[in-house]
Amino acid sequence: MAFADRLNKVETSAIRELFKLLGQPGIISFAGGFPDSALFDVEGISEASHKALNTQPGAALQYGATEGFEPLRESLARFMAGKGAGEVAASDLIVTTGSQQALDLLGKTLIGPGDKVIVEGPTFLATIQCFRLYGAELVSAPIDGDGVQTDRLEQLMVEHKPKFVYLIPTFGNPSGAMLSAERRKRILELAVAHNTIIVEDDPYGDLYFDAPPPPSLLALSAQVPGSRDLLVHCGSLSKVLSPGLRIGWMIGPAELLAKATMCKQFSDAHTSTFAQATAAHYLQAGHMPATLEKVRKVYAGRAQAMGDALRRELGSAVSFVQPQGGLFVWARLTGAGGSLQDGHVYARQAIAQGVAFVPGAPFYCSQPDPATFRLSFATASEEKILEGVSRLARAL
Repeated sequence: MAFADRLNKVETSAIRELFKLLGQPGIISFAGGFPDSALFDVEGISEASHKALNTQPGAALQYGATEGFEPLRESLARFMAGKGAGEVAASDLIVTTGSQQALDLLGKTLIGPGDKVIVEGPTFLATIQCFRLYGAELVSAPIDGDGVQTDRLEQLMVEHKPKFVYLIPTFGNPSGAMLSAERRKRILELAVAHNTIIVEDDPYGDLYFDAPPPPSLLALSAQVPGSRDLLVHCGSLSKVLSPGLRIGWMIGPAELLAKATMCKQFSDAHTSTFAQATAAHYLQAGHMPATLEKVRKVYAGRAQAMGDALRRELGSAVSFVQPQGGLFVWARLTGAGGSLQDGHVYARQAIAQGVAFVPGAPFYCSQPDPATFRLSFATASEEKILEGVSRLARAL
């Protein structure tokens, strides 16, 4: 068949391909980027879905507005305001089918063939694929333990004059890095100075372990005049409530939201009204704080168990920053003592030992670091984590 030329710019996800190997019996997987289904608040979601059907059956089961189910938009606006985002009205956001659709809508509305877009190196793999599908030329901005390096980011903005900059400032996927408060404010200043849109993707910000992270770029925008008009904020309930509901949202300038809504009409007409009504009732019932408290505690324990085990079992053969939130440990093979330095080779040897993870190279849009790899601690018990890391040590 003669497929569209744009498909030549993307490849099948390396993570999805890896999943084909995970059906082998006894495999311990640190590969997935999803939450633990055992932590879903099934009772609370069931209660919310029954309320949706009992109180608003027509609205919950009928076609709805492309911008989103109004009670959910209002609930999400309050949810964001509760996180310090300032004045957020329902009209300031649209509901998307997961935050992944928000990225697709940004591609459709902002990217033309050959447009430059700056992303972090490394960054969310699906972002690379999505933006390339629309013809973007991606530019990689280096990160460290405190997130994107703002001095280097500014140099790249001056050099490439990007259409926009895409960042995951809080517990990024795959890096787990948390952008410092100083750098957050600097990024907003750069947006104004260079008249460049900043996209803040924030699916993990509520999954902190101890102290809350610095305020989001959206929350800090009040301190940098003019930055709010250049900021797009993408949020999601997938990592904190349920991926199956497919509830995300996008906050941005009215002109952009109007174009995104038009494009969404072409793709799915609207996000499931039943899912939206369920999410609205869940938020209105006040269940979210208890849910977040529970998942934070579990993930914090698993992250600590994984970090301790890596230090004990692998020692100087790997380096990593202990995550302060999110779902991931981002590690790098050091080659110490003649050990491995290639993440792809290590992944194959790890599978042979009965443990899986994702090599890091696919998370870079350019100049990949082949020694890196991503581990997720979210779906394995602490006992499984200890056994899995022991297998990782045998695979070196």
